[in-house]
Amino acid sequence: MTENHLRRPAVEAVTGLSRSSIYDMMDKGEFPRPVRIGKRAVAWPESAIAEWLAGRPKTKSTVG
Repeated sequence: MTENHLRRPAVEAVTGLSRSSIYDMMDKGEFPRPVRIGKRAVAWPESAIAEWLAGRPKTKSTVG
């Protein structure tokens, strides 16, 4: 079975991060790096994004 890959707009939608935040966090080693899927195209393995999301601290939502 092949793994799905997410392009940047999909990664932004799933993570809630902006383009600049994604690349800033990649530079700091805090976000997975994409893989090359074509001559001028990159994408993130869906499993890498899911793993990153699972490792994020959970936040409490307060209803007031």
